[in-house]
Amino acid sequence: MKKKGEKISKEKTSEEEALTTAVKNTYRVQEKCPVKSIDDYQCSGDLEMDFPEICSLLGMKEIPAVTLRPRASFTPTTDRGSMASGGRQSQMGASMETTTWCSKPRLQVELESEDPQSVNNIKVFGWKVDELIARVLNKTLPSLSNLKYLHLWQAGLTGQTLISLKNTISLCSNLRTVVLEGNPLPEQNYHLLISEDSMLTHVSLRNNKISEEGARLIGSALSTAHSGNRNLLSLNLAFNAIGDAGAAHIAKGLRLNRSLLSLSLANNHIGDTGASHLAEVLGPFALTHDEIVERRQLLLRRDQSPSQAEPKCEGPLSIPSSSSLEPNVTKSSKSASKKKDTSRKDEKPALNQTGAAAGKKEEPKPAKKFSDTKVPRIKVGKPGGKEKLPSLMDQEEKTNAGQNKPAELSETVSPLLEVGVQHTGGRVILPGNTALISLNLAGNHLSERSLHLFLSSLGAQTEGRGLLRLRLNRNRFPPECEYFLKIQDIMSLRDPLNKTASAPLDEEEGQAA
Repeated sequence: MKKKGEKISKEKTSEEEALTTAVKNTYRVQEKCPVKSIDDYQCSGDLEMDFPEICSLLGMKEIPAVTLRPRASFTPTTDRGSMASGGRQSQMGASMETTTWCSKPRLQVELESEDPQSVNNIKVFGWKVDELIARVLNKTLPSLSNLKYLHLWQAGLTGQTLISLKNTISLCSNLRTVVLEGNPLPEQNYHLLISEDSMLTHVSLRNNKISEEGARLIGSALSTAHSGNRNLLSLNLAFNAIGDAGAAHIAKGLRLNRSLLSLSLANNHIGDTGASHLAEVLGPFALTHDEIVERRQLLLRRDQSPSQAEPKCEGPLSIPSSSSLEPNVTKSSKSASKKKDTSRKDEKPALNQTGAAAGKKEEPKPAKKFSDTKVPRIKVGKPGGKEKLPSLMDQEEKTNAGQNKPAELSETVSPLLEVGVQHTGGRVILPGNTALISLNLAGNHLSERSLHLFLSSLGAQTEGRGLLRLRLNRNRFPPECEYFLKIQDIMSLRDPLNKTASAPLDEEEGQAA
């Protein structure tokens, strides 16, 4: 009996070893009878198990395999250099993707450790992500707590699947990098990935045939007078069809965006007209009517908020304090007078504390009847919006001089309120976008006229702020152009990276073109 049992166990183990990973996953699904729908399934965080099971629950006959691939090693120096080079990391990723492409649909994953639940990178190469696969991803990806990178190359996306993908990304707590390349969409709704509530920091949209309309939507997502993206650090729009009109929309989005550090617009058919808009936002520029109106509203809102808080804090405290003291004056007993004196001593520091909370002007003043006279003065000033507006316009420079109130709002303050705004000739001049440190315009149609504009904008930027790298090679001007050589000299002084690193990068971009 033991020999027969041993033979049976050996046959079972041999059969199990012969099964492929896909068959094993299908077998697991069949064994789990209680789960009958995708809504009932609870993801474990093990993508190799969850993905095929959910595909089976949706009735998919051909289930893409989940395969592990070696983890790519990127040093901090490489990552910093790739961001500043305006898309070098994407190009490295593109070359790596080409070598690992497979004709059969499969989900390629990378793990942070040997733990199967430590997936940090998912890549889809050359097979269509339809609505069913999008539903599977929407169910499985949020359960991957270590997921940081998502690459989709020629995944056959549609406008609808992109919307589903955007909703999935919003549920992934640590996903910060999305590479979406080779996926042209008629809807041109790529801006959904960089909306105001997006937490993504690095987005690559290369080779998607993005036109003027797509650029307009992307520019509006970067910033408007009322809203804008505050998390995106790098955006790669190389090898599209943005053109001059699209470049103007992107430049409009850069006016009030202060988070984007690296932007690549290489090989986008951009000429002098589009480049002039980009050069303009790098230096001081005049605000539009809508931006001026928004700035005034922000100033009024900021300056009125403390005055509205003062009567709420000081008024109710000062009035009862004086009324409570007056009846005590009628008492002639010595014990009552002693209690009155001690109560006054206790009340004075309390009133001084409220004055300090309301504003610096109230600190040194005693909290007696004089404090009561301040309450109606504040009440009179509150509704006087027309009388206060001219004083705000006159004191704009004072309010931007680094006082305590603007310092408290520095984290969320609008660029319209940043320090350095000037008033000349009836116009309000903003210092310009000095947050962008890398701009790639290689492979376009720029002439010497554009170079002159960029040179002027670079000269207007303050030392220590502004562009550190400006790529202008492979445009329509000779390499020995005077303006180009001057820009090269300025950039060589600003660029913190090794100068020799630009030589192989030029070769890579030439091959990509």
